[in-house]
Amino acid sequence: MLAVRIGHGTIIMLIRVPRAWEIPERETTAESVYRSRRELLTGAGFAGLSALLGNGLQAAGESPYPAKRNTKYILDRELTPEAVATGFNNFYEFTLDKQRVKDMVDGFKIDPWTVEVKGLVNNPKKYDFDDLIKRFPIEERLYRFRCVEAWSMAVPWTGFPISALIKEVDPKPNAKFMRLVTVNRPEQMPGIRSQSHYPWPYFEALRLDEAMNELALFVTGIYGKPLPKQNGAPIRLITPWKYGLKSIKSIVKIEFTAKRPPTLWNEVGASEYGWYSNVNPNRPHPRWSQAQEKVLPDMKIRPTLLYNGYEEYVASLYTGKEF
Repeated sequence: MLAVRIGHGTIIMLIRVPRAWEIPERETTAESVYRSRRELLTGAGFAGLSALLGNGLQAAGESPYPAKRNTKYILDRELTPEAVATGFNNFYEFTLDKQRVKDMVDGFKIDPWTVEVKGLVNNPKKYDFDDLIKRFPIEERLYRFRCVEAWSMAVPWTGFPISALIKEVDPKPNAKFMRLVTVNRPEQMPGIRSQSHYPWPYFEALRLDEAMNELALFVTGIYGKPLPKQNGAPIRLITPWKYGLKSIKSIVKIEFTAKRPPTLWNEVGASEYGWYSNVNPNRPHPRWSQAQEKVLPDMKIRPTLLYNGYEEYVASLYTGKEF
């Protein structure tokens, strides 16, 4: 800390050297600030504010953001600052550097965007993204987010229950799994070429009963705004009881299957990344313990909770031996 006296007053200047992973404080916006600013600008006539700040997919006056918060889901910690959650991202299709992802997504085109639903369903669909967010019940939920790398956040996600889409497409009786696939555009996503040893495009899967669980969301927004590209715009998965690697980004294809589909990380490293990847403090990663987590932005150490603290919602789905 450095104190500088000027005239009859004293100006205190705080000088602090940030850690390598940190987002500068000047870029951090508190939740109360962004909500107040949004209300002020909207009242001044900026009906399309979410579109201006977000991905531009919503016409002025039609944006569902910010959505009403579902107060059933509460947190045991403070929300992660917006600039941290949108500036510290795993998205290998762009880069392995978490802090550089946000700087490499400008050329990634998300409008127009379609999501194809096929496989063992009675009503296969090809949704335009704008239709998706008008068709299903959009709401905000506060969820803990736990990465397999042992860092964690608390994020206000906006989206709709996966169960709503599943009910509309009407799976056939022999459908037991849901396979999801990320868009594959090497010309816009440079990490696909620089990390060519991975079997792109990214693919993930859930059991159908997992996908139908009330916690499982298709996410289209964050912090009361449309989802940024670095966070998986325009639509991604969030399953908060699982490690973040399950929460596939930028989804373009959903397929219902009878047999269990492979998942990318389980295929390339089965000893390190389980097909289920449920958060479990008692099952260490081969290279580190999962008993504790480091909560961003301060990297405060907390004990890891079984199923990331959502045991009451999901424990009945499992025998306890799934990995």
